[in-house]
Amino acid sequence: MTEDAETTAEAAFKRRSFLATAAVAAGASATAATTPASAAAGAPSGPPDPWALGHVARLMAVPEDGRGLEWLKSALQVAVELELFTIPPYLCGWWSVKDRSSDAARLIRRIIDDEMYHLGVVCNLLVAVGGQPRIRAAAPTYPGPPPGGVRAEVTVYLSGLTRSLVHDVMMAIEAPEAPLARNDSPTPTVGSFYGAVLKGFWTVAPELSARGQLSAHIGSDELRPVENILDVERCIDIIREQGEGTSSSPADSFADDHPAHYYAFSEIYHGRQLRETEAGWTYTGAPVPFPDARPMARVPDGGWVRPSEPVQRLLDRFDTTYTTVLNSLDAAWAGGGNRALGAAVHAMRALEEPAVRLMETAIPGTRSTYGPQFHALT
Repeated sequence: MTEDAETTAEAAFKRRSFLATAAVAAGASATAATTPASAAAGAPSGPPDPWALGHVARLMAVPEDGRGLEWLKSALQVAVELELFTIPPYLCGWWSVKDRSSDAARLIRRIIDDEMYHLGVVCNLLVAVGGQPRIRAAAPTYPGPPPGGVRAEVTVYLSGLTRSLVHDVMMAIEAPEAPLARNDSPTPTVGSFYGAVLKGFWTVAPELSARGQLSAHIGSDELRPVENILDVERCIDIIREQGEGTSSSPADSFADDHPAHYYAFSEIYHGRQLRETEAGWTYTGAPVPFPDARPMARVPDGGWVRPSEPVQRLLDRFDTTYTTVLNSLDAAWAGGGNRALGAAVHAMRALEEPAVRLMETAIPGTRSTYGPQFHALT
């Protein structure tokens, strides 16, 4: 990479850093208002049992000098599961919004693109160290906690966009390190996990191969092969910045860059953009009206019970296409390359039509509608 390119990348990274950090430093009232209640409720007392908390806690319980190449591969597969997990609830929220030109819809769509980019990054990282992403096998189940035991106190469900979904699901998934630390979260956070993964790369210093990695434009980001440790650091830093907050100085200029995901979702929840005032960083900027959304009900555990035949056909059509997305992504990083990745993108776009039709079909006896279940077919 040239010196100019490195300078540009560093500047972009600092811009990402700024707004997330500034918001962490906001006044106590703003922090309290935006901290997800579900992340704090029901936290057990005393130190947690790491073997009861899932893969991430077990991985992080391994002494640093015992974290070799296989540890790194296992951690990156968990990262694949984590990134895939965020996409269905965000898609449901976005699909339910009637006016896609609204500020809220644009914010959610940008975050979906970011999460797809994150998924591509961790798949490239896993291939770079000789691993093979298992995407179909990582297909998530809802409702439930995030995979790997991170934020096990948070229950993620599928529904149309509501303030509860924004607060209890979207903000809870993306909550940065500082607010969660104040809540004494009993389980590992995504940010701390990615920090351990990055440290593992520096410790193991694996030989990185570009063979089998993919290149693509995803939203405003460019997915490209990871070729050295600086590439690894830059990729993981971007993932953490976009979703987990940062520790950089509020004096850094962020130009026209976007806020981290937590703060973007917070703008939707509060109905205002985040702005710096004499009292600190507060949600007192331009209005972000909460959009009119299709009233998709929460998908119950196990899926919809005894739906009508037309609804079942839509559900089957959606799940068949969703399974094609997962299988095509597996194929893309198993040698199928950009051709298979293109097939996955094409299939993913085809999910929207049956999803919206479900969201416009009333559940008998209620004011709510159906929605996609995201059931991967066996």
